[in-house]
Amino acid sequence: MDKEKELIVRKNMELSAILEVSRVLTASFDLEENLRAAMKILGSLLEMQRGCVFLLDPLSSELRIVAAHGLTKEEVKRGKYRIGEGIVGRVIKTGSPMFIPNIGEEPKFLNRTGSRPKKYGVSFLCIPIELKGEILGVISADRIYAEEHGSVDDDLRVLKIVASLIAQFVKLWENYRKAEQERESLRSQLKERYSLPNIIGESERFQSVLKAVMKVASTDTTVLLLGESGTGKELIARTLHYQSHRAKGPYVAVNCAALPDNLLEVELFGVEKGAFTGATTSRTGRFELANGGSIFLDEIGEIPLGLQAKLLRVLQERTFERVGSSRSIKADVRVIAATNKNLQEEVRLGNFREDLYWRLNVVPIVLPALRERKRDVPLLLNYYLDKFNKAYNKRVQFSEEALAILSEYSWPGNVRELANTVERLVIMTEKETIAPGDLPFNLTSADFGASQKKEAAFYEERTLGHEVRNLERERIIRALMDHNYIQHKAAKALGITPRQLGYRIKKYGIELQSLK
Repeated sequence: MDKEKELIVRKNMELSAILEVSRVLTASFDLEENLRAAMKILGSLLEMQRGCVFLLDPLSSELRIVAAHGLTKEEVKRGKYRIGEGIVGRVIKTGSPMFIPNIGEEPKFLNRTGSRPKKYGVSFLCIPIELKGEILGVISADRIYAEEHGSVDDDLRVLKIVASLIAQFVKLWENYRKAEQERESLRSQLKERYSLPNIIGESERFQSVLKAVMKVASTDTTVLLLGESGTGKELIARTLHYQSHRAKGPYVAVNCAALPDNLLEVELFGVEKGAFTGATTSRTGRFELANGGSIFLDEIGEIPLGLQAKLLRVLQERTFERVGSSRSIKADVRVIAATNKNLQEEVRLGNFREDLYWRLNVVPIVLPALRERKRDVPLLLNYYLDKFNKAYNKRVQFSEEALAILSEYSWPGNVRELANTVERLVIMTEKETIAPGDLPFNLTSADFGASQKKEAAFYEERTLGHEVRNLERERIIRALMDHNYIQHKAAKALGITPRQLGYRIKKYGIELQSLK
């Protein structure tokens, strides 16, 4: 009966050891700390005098001790083996476990660590750490066997289970480390891409914007970006994020005009399961996703009044609740907002809360329209020409006449219109030089003074009906750009129905994709 009790106690200790090892291996992604804790558990619960985890370096083909129990730091440093060298190296080479009953009688046992001054009477177990046929390392243990200490078979079985757990953890750790390295590399690339020297603009107006960005980027203050559609507000927002101490955190962008009012609150703050019909699962909001980083609220002027109060609370108290929940969530987020509206006028009209306006307007940065920074137009044209030549494997260039017309054009759609125009020209041209005749009609018809021939053609066609059509077409394009290409909002601004707007878009051959 005593032996049965001892066996039960032994089995319970083995199960406890396996459970504890599993727990510590999933505690974090700290490789050495987790493995050290696992070996300490084996030493205390299974009475193993010494234990080591060796991992194989695929580049040097060398085994080194990553974690150990019962060894000094100096002994751990000496524990290095080549494949096939000693018992440890042989186990890696063969992929089979080995048991040495008495290491004092085994000439191939090298005792390289020097941790066993008296080798006689010490048994040595060595198990490969293997996952899906790939041997990652070995786990070894010293035991002095007596009848009450269990059998070799028991220890081999336990060590095989532990080796399997370690193999899974090591593989997860390798994937985690690889993902972290890739993420760090991407983050570095983004930081370089959204650095101030990479933002194109030499005009005085634009340089003043870059100076403001440089001053405010390193702070956590709220920034309000103002300017027409297409002036590069999101580019500046990304630059503010990637040049700040929050660059390692997430950057989350929300277009407040692109979502219906009833969904915008859910999108921003999340929702609890069962909060309303259709909320079958909990959902994380954008503020929660941006924790530790920055959130960019584009078209902030489109947020409905009811939601503005909740946004004000986030800015004031840095907390919010999901829809259908009373639990407050801390918002460790830097807020960058943008709009092409005159918010002061919206406050006067009662469409925007004054207290929210002043909370957002801590550091306002006004981005000039492209017509106000004519000096930058040739630089931008050449930048996008080079970019799209590389993208489409072409060698297109502008003729001097075409470049002059493009440089003088007012670009009502700003940088977005310029970039899309250059991309379209690179794709569609079959020649290596873009001439004036290759330019879109709206560019050549807007600046007829480029040549006497164009001027004559212009006056020949300049009937009242022609002027009305041109004016209507320009008004429609402007309304679409001002309302982020949302047709029902553009139609409302123009005082016509969405159906009428759709008819006119078709009538005048307005290509929405080319404008965006």
